[in-house]
Amino acid sequence: MHPLLHTKDNVACKDLMIALEQCHMRGFLWKSMGMCNDAKEELSACLRAERWKTQSFNRSGVADKKDKIRQAWKDVDENT
Repeated sequence: MHPLLHTKDNVACKDLMIALEQCHMRGFLWKSMGMCNDAKEELSACLRAERWKTQSFNRSGVADKKDKIRQAWKDVDENT
């Protein structure tokens, strides 16, 4: 299962999304016989890479935030 495709975060995978949608538009038999599997795997790999970029960006500032919070609590504990 993949995340929502048409969001601002998935712009890099737009071509792959279009290719998968076009493959799905060919009909049920085309999808059920596995003819869209390659397009889906490529899209999943692209979405995974984009998610990894987002997660690494989000994690980059966590250590600094935690240190600030610890320092604030330390100051509170020392001043009470």
